[in-house]
Amino acid sequence: MVFTRDQVVDRLREQITAQRPIVGAGAGTGLSAKFIERGGADLIIVYNSGRFRMAGHSSMCGLLPLGDANAIVLEMGEREVLPVVSKTPVVAGVNGVDPTRDMGRLLNSVAAAGFSGVNNFPTVGLFDGRIRKELEASGLGFQREVEMIRTAHQLGLFTIVYVFTPDEAAAMTEAGADVVIAHMGLTVGGSVGMSTVGAFSLDDSCQRVDAIAASAHGVRDDAIVVCHGGPIAEPADAEYVMKRTRAVGFVGASSMERLPVEQALIDVTAAFKATAVA
Repeated sequence: MVFTRDQVVDRLREQITAQRPIVGAGAGTGLSAKFIERGGADLIIVYNSGRFRMAGHSSMCGLLPLGDANAIVLEMGEREVLPVVSKTPVVAGVNGVDPTRDMGRLLNSVAAAGFSGVNNFPTVGLFDGRIRKELEASGLGFQREVEMIRTAHQLGLFTIVYVFTPDEAAAMTEAGADVVIAHMGLTVGGSVGMSTVGAFSLDDSCQRVDAIAASAHGVRDDAIVVCHGGPIAEPADAEYVMKRTRAVGFVGASSMERLPVEQALIDVTAAFKATAVA
């Protein structure tokens, strides 16, 4: 089912009014999407990284030249996720930096496929250092993602965006983003997740999330801010951050489908191996 921007935003604000957290979940397969919906997610997001994640690889594969990110998302949506989701808005992760696409035409294709909104993924926000400087210098920087979101907003699509700094939060909010996701980096844990070495602590994340929220609210006081990634990997982690910041929800990908599947498969396989044969 396709939802209008206003319908999606109204549904999210109902959750806020009822003091329930907004929950968005990445779905790398139709099976994930089907049962994420049954679990009550408010949003389902299709990322190109989901294909790699559910194939046993790091989500960071989604940032590498391992296929056409936008084509992968359209295929995943049309053939796997959208056919099994009936009552939850589905969002497409769009590579807004892609110079080989006319963004207006691509976004119209996303809407025609049945997506209710877009997110900026893959995102250059996950790059820093020399490669980030060179992407920015060559016209392939974060501002192109901002302009993609501006175009999507003008087309009436719901927009939910990853940001990494207060300045990015302000730019995306000004462009019309409906929900700002304070991104804390690759999710910690599991077989292909971020090591705790070098990751933010939960308390560091609280400070960063609140700085991003303050910036977004400085542009538009009704901006919706949620959190994602880094050490925020379990429900208790999300609750810890939400109780200490202005974040009103959580978006998860690895934490919603990869980590639970990894442990469930280990446990059930071990249980079968522990059965008696006589």
